[in-house]
Amino acid sequence: MILLDTNVLIYASTPRSPFLGWAREVIAEEVSGDGAATSVVSIAEICVGDAEPDTVAERIRSWGVVVLDVPAAAAEPCARAFREYRERRKSASDRDAPPLPLPDFFIGAHAEIMGWPIATADEGRFRTYFPSVVLKTP
Repeated sequence: MILLDTNVLIYASTPRSPFLGWAREVIAEEVSGDGAATSVVSIAEICVGDAEPDTVAERIRSWGVVVLDVPAAAAEPCARAFREYRERRKSASDRDAPPLPLPDFFIGAHAEIMGWPIATADEGRFRTYFPSVVLKTP
């Protein structure tokens, strides 16, 4: 199983995306292989900007992608990674980070506890805060 980051799903449905082909290929390969999943966190992110938010989850499922809840066991690694992010940001720029974990931290923690790779075109936070997670990138 591979966990698809939000950007992979957006790129796969955006005709002008520079990563359209890559995203569609990853989804097709993984769905026909060991399986592809995404988190409800990614579904929420997509719904925010979608013209038809009530249909987002069903559209993603129609591609063969499983939509999963974030396991409770992901809470601690999510918090650990986000705390580290906040400390680094404060020391590097003297700016505070948001008080609550960002979506990437939930997604990274989910993949980490499951032992799954993440498909993403935005590898920075995942490489830094979830170094044990294998990434599939363009």
